[in-house]
Amino acid sequence: MPVPLKVAVIGAGLCGLIAARELERESHEVVVLEKSNRLGGVWVYDPRTESDLLGIDPDREVVHATIYKSLRTNSPRQIMGFSDYMFEGKEYGDPRMFPGHQEFLSYLEDFAGKFGVNKLIRFNSEVTRVELLVESRSEFEVEWKTSGVSSTEVFDAVVVCNGHNSHPRAALDIPGILEWPKEQLHAHNYRVPEPFQDQVVIIIGDGSSAYDISRELATIAKEVHLSSRSPNVKLTKLNKYNNVWQHSKIDRVFKDGTVKFQDEVPIKADAVIHCTGYEFHIPFLKTHDIISINDKRVSPTYGNVFPPQLAPRLSFVGLFHMGMTFLPAELQSKWIARALSGKISLPSETEMMQAVEQVYQEMKEKGIPKSYTHSLNFQMDYMDWLSDQMGITRPPQKLKDLYARFVERFLYDHEGFRETFEKDL
Repeated sequence: MPVPLKVAVIGAGLCGLIAARELERESHEVVVLEKSNRLGGVWVYDPRTESDLLGIDPDREVVHATIYKSLRTNSPRQIMGFSDYMFEGKEYGDPRMFPGHQEFLSYLEDFAGKFGVNKLIRFNSEVTRVELLVESRSEFEVEWKTSGVSSTEVFDAVVVCNGHNSHPRAALDIPGILEWPKEQLHAHNYRVPEPFQDQVVIIIGDGSSAYDISRELATIAKEVHLSSRSPNVKLTKLNKYNNVWQHSKIDRVFKDGTVKFQDEVPIKADAVIHCTGYEFHIPFLKTHDIISINDKRVSPTYGNVFPPQLAPRLSFVGLFHMGMTFLPAELQSKWIARALSGKISLPSETEMMQAVEQVYQEMKEKGIPKSYTHSLNFQMDYMDWLSDQMGITRPPQKLKDLYARFVERFLYDHEGFRETFEKDL
């Protein structure tokens, strides 16, 4: 009879909630440590911004929240939510296929209430250290602060679910950018458009946040200029707007406020917004150099979940980006919970390490950047693979087909993918 383990889950966002639910289903003793006073993680809106708007000062006061007031989901309801508690069919005042952030936060709150996860959460508990106890090699000392008072506790296992949207990755490689005298901020600190009234704004990036923010600013700013690093971008005016232009990569910026693009067009700007993504940031994790983080790669992690040397006692849920979030997080959580309960066995440490090294080598041979290690867009069969590890039924083809159609629509029309996808269904 497997012995239940005492497991710490770091974070009460989407990934932490599903991890806690699956661990408790396997009869483990679960404690969820959440730094804020409510669950939801990245889906909790906070009007505050950081003291360093660009997010590069290590001593800045960090605001975990990263969403802007008008943010809508960039995935349709049909592919959001968990297998036995889907988001589709639930409404909390915003019935749109791509609803606002408050709608999804309400869903997460309902999920936590329905499955009893609330009682597992210790709020206002900011984890400052998770350290492997060298003597045992199978236990972790976890330290956290509540109202400035530190506490420590030993756990048999730790599941890291702290998210990856709170440590900005700014475009600091642009010549002159650190000396540019005008306002700069990362999208992490963008909340509302009003501060940019009648300004000329440069937006760096070509993801959904860049296009969402540019559309919002177009209603209030004088001009909006999007800059993309993609090599095939030509200077164009966006069809639906008279004051929004698409440019190539920024060549350099100057101290008089001028921004020069590689398409040779110079623009005198008032502000630059970096919609350039985030770094994986796990400062509290102390594993005696077993795990490293470099260029968005948390290494080594077998199946994006287990460090081979510490499996299954240390694991990660949510080490992925640019892909479906909800079902992969659920499958990762089931895999962890069942591995800890002894219901399934992992490969040997050597076999897991060899598999990790093979993935890295194949990425290198294919020219896939290291920063895409945890991108599910390059692992479209990942959910099937996770299901096979547990010997459970693979996700329905209908769901995967719907997601593939959505991705195709998103790549084809960054500007209006929500509207066009709704018309397609």
